[in-house]
Amino acid sequence: MANDLPSNAELKIAHVLFVDVVGYSTRLINEQAAVVAELNQLVRETPHFRSAEAAGKLIRIPTGDGMALVFFNTPEAPVQCALEIGEALRSHPGIHVRMGIHSGPVDSVPDVNDRPSVAGAGINIAQRIMDCADAGHILLSKRVAEDLSQYGHWQPKLHDLGEFEMKHGAVVSVVNLHGEGFGNSTVPSRMQQFRRHSSRRKVKTLWRTGAFLTAVALAALGWFLYRATWTPGRVGRDLAGAKSIAVLPFDNLSDDKQNSYFADGIQDDILTALSKIADLKVISRSSVMRYRDNKRNLREIAGELDVANILEGSVRRVGDEIRVTAQLIDARTDRHLWAEHYDRKTSDVFAIQSEVAENIATQLRATLSPAEKVAMSARPTGDLEAFDLFLQGKELITTFSDTANARETLLRAIRLLDEAIARDGRFALAYCWAAIAHDNLYWFNFDHTSARLELAKSCVRQALQLAPELGEAHLSQALVFYHGSRDYAQARQQLAIAQRGLPNSAQVYSLTGYMDRREGKWDDSLRNLQRAAELDPRNFKVLGDLSVLYDLLRRYDDKEQLFDRATAINPVQTGYWQLLRAETELEKGNLPKARQLFDHLAADYDPDGSATAARISLFLYEGNTEAAQAALEACKHEGLIDGTGSLLPRRFFAGQIARAQANRAQSITNFNIARDEIGQKLRDDPDNGLLRGILCVINAGLGRKEEALSEGRRAIELRPISKDAVDGPVALTRLAMAYAWLGDNNAAIEQLAYLAKTPGGPDYGQLKFDPAWAALRGDARFVKIVDGLQPRSAQR
Repeated sequence: MANDLPSNAELKIAHVLFVDVVGYSTRLINEQAAVVAELNQLVRETPHFRSAEAAGKLIRIPTGDGMALVFFNTPEAPVQCALEIGEALRSHPGIHVRMGIHSGPVDSVPDVNDRPSVAGAGINIAQRIMDCADAGHILLSKRVAEDLSQYGHWQPKLHDLGEFEMKHGAVVSVVNLHGEGFGNSTVPSRMQQFRRHSSRRKVKTLWRTGAFLTAVALAALGWFLYRATWTPGRVGRDLAGAKSIAVLPFDNLSDDKQNSYFADGIQDDILTALSKIADLKVISRSSVMRYRDNKRNLREIAGELDVANILEGSVRRVGDEIRVTAQLIDARTDRHLWAEHYDRKTSDVFAIQSEVAENIATQLRATLSPAEKVAMSARPTGDLEAFDLFLQGKELITTFSDTANARETLLRAIRLLDEAIARDGRFALAYCWAAIAHDNLYWFNFDHTSARLELAKSCVRQALQLAPELGEAHLSQALVFYHGSRDYAQARQQLAIAQRGLPNSAQVYSLTGYMDRREGKWDDSLRNLQRAAELDPRNFKVLGDLSVLYDLLRRYDDKEQLFDRATAINPVQTGYWQLLRAETELEKGNLPKARQLFDHLAADYDPDGSATAARISLFLYEGNTEAAQAALEACKHEGLIDGTGSLLPRRFFAGQIARAQANRAQSITNFNIARDEIGQKLRDDPDNGLLRGILCVINAGLGRKEEALSEGRRAIELRPISKDAVDGPVALTRLAMAYAWLGDNNAAIEQLAYLAKTPGGPDYGQLKFDPAWAALRGDARFVKIVDGLQPRSAQR
């Protein structure tokens, strides 16, 4: 692959001057050509243009209505050239130009005529800076201005204009260069259109109106409360310093867009290599991939991900040759710490990834153990076609939940991984991801069979046999132990091994946190799930799991903070989080707020009937059984997901509504049908404690006392709180409800007194308003239990 940069140029950082003729499009075609020719001639005669060109330190790129001059000598060169162009234009009053200057990394590429050209952030930002200008302006990026400000003669000529928000959300910091006889001292007219509405400007406005101190105090208090509730402890905050990094998706500059998998693979392998270093904090792939194709402001991204450093890059693949460009940026100062490009054969791709990771570790002064050095240089496979297949399969597995047919997506991923393994039978990572795909099919009930589970186990065995120390292999084994047999002890052993090789794996922390939650180790679960959210802050599943934990602990304020964060991350998911907000208000007993949230929820938003189930609860709490009935009749789903995540028959909800209406005949009819449907489910899944708890309640509604109590006791045997602190309280709550329906108030209150002190037990809103507990409401003991559950915010 040709290297188009000057052979004697060592710099990867370019200093770019963008020049544009103002009013070009309003001229006649022959006038356009003439004015550009005239401009080209006077630019070529400027001293800095001529000296840089003679030294081989300049690339000139025509842009139709102007040009980009890319200097590879000093940061002052484009600025001096701009002044020289401005001086030359004094004798050409018919030509008006605007200019923008920026220093940044570029990648050398040939243009369509195979002439030297460049691409990358350096030239892109220079053009954005110029786009802010009017005729006569010489605008600089903040970085260029900071370089010039080191010299006294430039300082009086630099005038900060602040930050501008361009189209697509791109944000640039702009400085106006002007002085006696050069530049344009007026504020650009586009300033009002593009200026970013930053918090600093809002504070300035508040100050002007006399409210500055109040605003600052409130902002400081809000920020303190936010960090106190969201941030997972001091350890995580310390790590988010200089040794924290996010590896953003690499741009695919190849003509064949199918090579996006290849570009993603290089980025992912660099990320994976860095994540094996315990001395770094490295953001997980699922969070950084959300910035693919976005117009990005690195400082904002770093703030969202809570890191100090950003790694960007690009990949160009032509035949068996590749060029990889990487640049490390301190996002706090927008300073480029390191940049490099690699021209190699595709067979050297893994060596490139190792070199980049090692350079990054050096720049961030990370301490590497001997084992980490070995892990960083390991090659997953020697077959690049197998690697391509692997990358495609892995991408499908990591995104299957976002696809229309999740089951087929996982099966397609397995087919790709099987092809990769067929090409390289020693490809241990391919076996690991195949195991994860089979496990997902099993765990998410797409194929909940022993045959599917055995396929997952077989892939894990192969991976461990090929690479006994591979962290991903032990993580896969832990998933199979957890999902296949709920063997927490063995899963924890595997996770301990996995964590040594994957110290930055959010999945390791998440899975550990799940088991902590099941075993009632609440502090451990909180620490691990919050740590997972630190490492994968834009992963909706991770945030959702953390919200479940807050819910079990009745930490409603923390849930609200999390909902705000999740909604800001992706407004497309607003419906999901709004439903959770509404359900939370039901739990708190705030019925007016819950109704308001439901009223603003899209009418057609009802995933698996979960919104209908929640609305039915609201209407029953309000005593509006007709509305509850109407909501059920309008629902298009055969079954509805209740608040515990169980898919239950419509007739169960119909039975509850009829019971609240004191329509015994109708409730018996519905409960009998629901009883048969639950019985069919239990024939396929006899050890499902949650379903047996529902059957317990149904039997109680039918007056089948012995059968109700038998099913209730069986449910808590299958899901004892001592072994399952998540499902156990649900099973016991259903037994308590059965006691209440059967008239044994003492037994019901005895269970509720215990559950009120247990995470995952019934909430305030349910006991206060649900007609299912109406028989207990005259008992002072029950009133005391309910009052004790009232959220503190509601007591004030």
